[in-house]
Amino acid sequence: MERAVGSNRSVRTAFVRLWVLFAAVRAESRRGDVRSSRSHAGERPMPVPGANIVLVTCDSLDGRLTFNPQNQTINLPNINLMKDNGALFLNTYSNSPICCPSRAALWSGLFVHLTKSWNNFKCLNPDYPTWMKVLQNYGYYTKVYGKTDYTSGHHSVSNRVEAWTRDVKFLLRQEGRPIAELVGNESTVRIMDRDWQNVDKATEWIRYKATKLNQPFVLSLGLNLPHPYPTPSMGEAYGGSTFKTSPYWLKKVNYQSIRIPKWLSFTEMHPVDFYSSYTKNCTGNFTYQEIKDIRAFYYAMCAETDLMLGKILTAIRDTGLQNKTYLIFTSDHGELAMEHRQFYKMSMYEGSSHVPLLIAGPGISGRQQISNLVSLVDIYPTLLDIARIPLPKNLSGYSLLPLLRRSPNNIFVKNPRPDWIFSEFHGCNVNASTYMIRTGRWKYITYADGILVPSQLFDLIADPDELINVATKYTKITSTLDKKLRSILNYPEVSKSVHQYNKLQFTKWKESLGKNYTNVIANLRWHQSWQKDPVFYQNAIKNWLNSTTDG
Repeated sequence: MERAVGSNRSVRTAFVRLWVLFAAVRAESRRGDVRSSRSHAGERPMPVPGANIVLVTCDSLDGRLTFNPQNQTINLPNINLMKDNGALFLNTYSNSPICCPSRAALWSGLFVHLTKSWNNFKCLNPDYPTWMKVLQNYGYYTKVYGKTDYTSGHHSVSNRVEAWTRDVKFLLRQEGRPIAELVGNESTVRIMDRDWQNVDKATEWIRYKATKLNQPFVLSLGLNLPHPYPTPSMGEAYGGSTFKTSPYWLKKVNYQSIRIPKWLSFTEMHPVDFYSSYTKNCTGNFTYQEIKDIRAFYYAMCAETDLMLGKILTAIRDTGLQNKTYLIFTSDHGELAMEHRQFYKMSMYEGSSHVPLLIAGPGISGRQQISNLVSLVDIYPTLLDIARIPLPKNLSGYSLLPLLRRSPNNIFVKNPRPDWIFSEFHGCNVNASTYMIRTGRWKYITYADGILVPSQLFDLIADPDELINVATKYTKITSTLDKKLRSILNYPEVSKSVHQYNKLQFTKWKESLGKNYTNVIANLRWHQSWQKDPVFYQNAIKNWLNSTTDG
């Protein structure tokens, strides 16, 4: 409910504080099953009573752009402003580097295998108790602009069929070849119109609605940028392989500092990497200029995203809400931008899985750089913690508040969170379920049942580009991390469940088409490859459906 607020601000402040106290008492009386071991009121900094929350979630922003000293390619002034006035988390990861599953983890606070958010089509039910619904139940006014993208049923038929058939013994190009496209002129600032429309709506709401509320609010703004744009040449079910910007933004990119990533030869590539590179249409020849342009255009798209964030920062500041509003900025996953001979995400490499995370708000000291390993599932408990709502026992994440230094005490609070993060992937462009655990300098990646596909171990300090697999060199570390991973989930069984799910869903879809099946499957996004030998590909699917293996 929205009400106009009178001129007596002290009355409003007293009402809000009284309401928050009532909500906290009510919460304690109704929720006896809270997770007391993860958040002790006497051991962590307390948020401002009745605090507002603004969450800005973009799409495909490489988290390393917020801190990596090697990156001098693009200035991100509004991200830098958040860094100056808040906390930057240096090691934040997506729990599943693809759109819907990663957002399902963010909105549910649970790892994706717990909610069975397997791909861009299969995620949360519409009535799932997200953090926003919990906050609403505790008296918060809620507002959403832009994409949320965490429920089931989204994305193209082609996208879901590609995910279901990833175990079929064929190779088909599923994406358009990545390209750079220049539009507009040196005065063209707004490229992604849909995002800008939502930014305008959100800033207008902050200025003219939020300031009149007599209750705390939570605002979610979801952006598409800097996700690559659709590529119509791929047909009706086109994907997104076009990196598009204008001369205005491109002039802000320092071409001289763009680093061309090193690629392994095809014979040196991990088999899953080769599959991903092939399906993403990246195994052809690329000139250095093509690679440089793709990366430059991506950085320019990140700069446009940064300006959108700046509009929200300005609206919060101009309305005087900064003293009682927490602003969180993050992304669902990163963007490889031609690292490892790939674009897009769907990979556990840093460019794909490492995401930005910044938090600013009342009492949070500026210029904090927090090195603890955190992930998107930590946002759910953090938002509830800000609102002083007891945390459910079953969450996969932990509140980030205990990691923050708050003024004027400058006290660091010990946090009971684990020293590892976990991510998994079960969608398209990768032909095996993938699991990653990172702890300290080590990143361990394993596939399927841990036997059929070779595992990987990377030393992120000695090998930040993740080009040298040392799994067989450091067998003890590999074994220890595999045991730790198996203590989190029985990943061979999860892989089997996903395999069975894929077969079942594909069979249902095939039967629903009847006689149209042959024509429909031949004209999905992979049509350019499929139509070269349709009989071979149809037979490959038949053999897969008739096979008895579930690994």
